[in-house]
Amino acid sequence: MTDTNALYAVSPIDGRYAGRTERLSPYASEAALMRARVRVEVEYLIALAELEATPLALSLEEREHLRGLYKHFAEEDARLIKTLETDGYGEFEATNHDVKAVEYFVRHRLPEGSDAGPWIHFGLTSEDVNNLAHRLLLAEAVDEVLLPTLYDVRETLTGMAREHRDLPMLARTHGQPATPTTFGKELAVYAARLGRATGRIRDAADDLAGKLGGASGTYAAHVAAYPDVDWPAFAEEFVTGLGLEFTPLTTQVNPCDDLAALFDAVRGANDVLLDLDLDMWLYVSDRYLGQEAVAGETGSSTMPHKVNPIDFENSEGNLSKANADLTFLADYVTTSRLQRDLSDSTVKRNMGAALAHCLIGYEKAAAGLEKVVPNEQVIREELEDTPEIIGEAVQTILRREGQEDAYERVKDLTRGRDVTLADFQDLFDDLEVDEDVRTELRELTPAGYTGVADDLVGTRQ
Repeated sequence: MTDTNALYAVSPIDGRYAGRTERLSPYASEAALMRARVRVEVEYLIALAELEATPLALSLEEREHLRGLYKHFAEEDARLIKTLETDGYGEFEATNHDVKAVEYFVRHRLPEGSDAGPWIHFGLTSEDVNNLAHRLLLAEAVDEVLLPTLYDVRETLTGMAREHRDLPMLARTHGQPATPTTFGKELAVYAARLGRATGRIRDAADDLAGKLGGASGTYAAHVAAYPDVDWPAFAEEFVTGLGLEFTPLTTQVNPCDDLAALFDAVRGANDVLLDLDLDMWLYVSDRYLGQEAVAGETGSSTMPHKVNPIDFENSEGNLSKANADLTFLADYVTTSRLQRDLSDSTVKRNMGAALAHCLIGYEKAAAGLEKVVPNEQVIREELEDTPEIIGEAVQTILRREGQEDAYERVKDLTRGRDVTLADFQDLFDDLEVDEDVRTELRELTPAGYTGVADDLVGTRQ
């Protein structure tokens, strides 16, 4: 899309963000769907030629020519298919049917003198082609675009976690000061979560399953023509040969539970990054993180000093939009009136838009991470200014020493009050404990009270 055309795009994913989403075009555009349909039709035709029951024969040259129709699919091919659908072309009248247009395209591009025309789309319904084409494209989009981008985000998180594994930081639970952590450990949590989430996406993509059962899933047309052929076995071999799992029992529609599982898995990864976006935004707001200013970039139209966390905000917005779309898709595509209705067809055309918002969200989260740097002075100063957080350690050690009122004594000292380390030292002086325990308590500091956070970074990802 040219810059001028992008200005008039209805959707920002084809306009403002076109440069970020173009990687999905080979898998999510209408031309991509046409190419995938051609692939299914061609491979099905070749599979029929391999059946002893049919008189269809295709030479190696003919097969190579046919496979070239989708391997070398070009813009002019997509335009021809569209013309066949809307206007007609040559001997073919306008189909007003996108899959029929693909059938006519393959027939039009058969080698000269070929008698394979009647066998194209033999015994199939459009959903036999569409369900396979959509899943082939989704699997490729996940493999080639979404997962590699998520892996890059996770790698960035892992690197930052290791770099800052021992940087102590005030933690907050319920927004209030809590037991200290390290900045690296907090990032490691997200890296680990994202690792599990990408694994679920990978599994769901591997489980995509196709059907080839005809108009109502009974292989009726196939059996009518060749009753002695084991058509379910043929269908299974064909579908698995495309790299998909096989769904043997369907209506005309392939039940889309597998698609719903994939959408839910992607949404799970998005939820992890949404959580990350929110935390990074808060860390920037609290000045725990500084941001590298981009030369020439404007943070505010009226406040020149501002460097806003726009990447995390942009990621949050796009991932939220993606999740709304993915939830709708997962809920919608699993239902169909009786054996078939067409409402899911138009809905599935929006799968690419959901993936596009995911991709923008992933790239923006990555961009945000690349710009932030821990402000160690601020982090350490706030940690030291909140000495009450060692209260947990104090009361736990005193419990170990058998003092039943340990919690209450620390609570009376710290709850709702500004305290200092000197206040704790006074408490320690009044305790009836062994001198080595008193020494142990005096050595407690907020910065040193991080448990094994730094070790967790290296062992739990």
